[in-house]
Amino acid sequence: MDMFAVIKTGGKQIRVRKDDVVVVERVAGDAGGAIEFDNVLAIGDDKTNTIGTPLIEGAGVRATIVEQRQGDKVIVFKKQRRKNYRRRIGHRQLETVIRVDEIVAKGFKKGDAKPAKPTAKTETKTESKAEAAPVKDAAKPAAKKAAKSTAKKTAKKASSTKKAPVKKAAAKKTTTKKKTAAGKTAAKSRTAPKTKK
Repeated sequence: MDMFAVIKTGGKQIRVRKDDVVVVERVAGDAGGAIEFDNVLAIGDDKTNTIGTPLIEGAGVRATIVEQRQGDKVIVFKKQRRKNYRRRIGHRQLETVIRVDEIVAKGFKKGDAKPAKPTAKTETKTESKAEAAPVKDAAKPAAKKAAKSTAKKTAKKASSTKKAPVKKAAAKKTTTKKKTAAGKTAAKSRTAPKTKK
């Protein structure tokens, strides 16, 4: 008898069978951890079907989290014609991949799930991270520190030499402005008596 169940999670109804790998909306938990769904809407097999009103009491589904991931990118594009309005936004939905371990029709109690054994892949990942950590934490050689300090000093010297000519140029500009302003006032004073006559 191949039993199936319809569960509700993330605002969606999903039909699952034992050993199915299903993608659902993000559910809290780490990869390899156990998860339980008690919102079962329907259970059935080849011969009989049971439909809840709206849920079936005492029914549940136990599963294992395979992976936490982001879905494919969806482009959201908004436009209003003749208004020069364009907005382009990308979105990636948070998803959880689960593997269904057991479908319980009666006597389901939340919290009875046994923690799943970690797979060989997860063990190798954790071991490789543990080995890589000491390498990252190792002290940096003195040569690298010296190179960084010399690079900073040269950058400071270069910035100070660049700033000096800019200040001189600004000073020159201000002096020329003063001269031109003085010349204009002198010209105005000369022309003023002529216009009065």
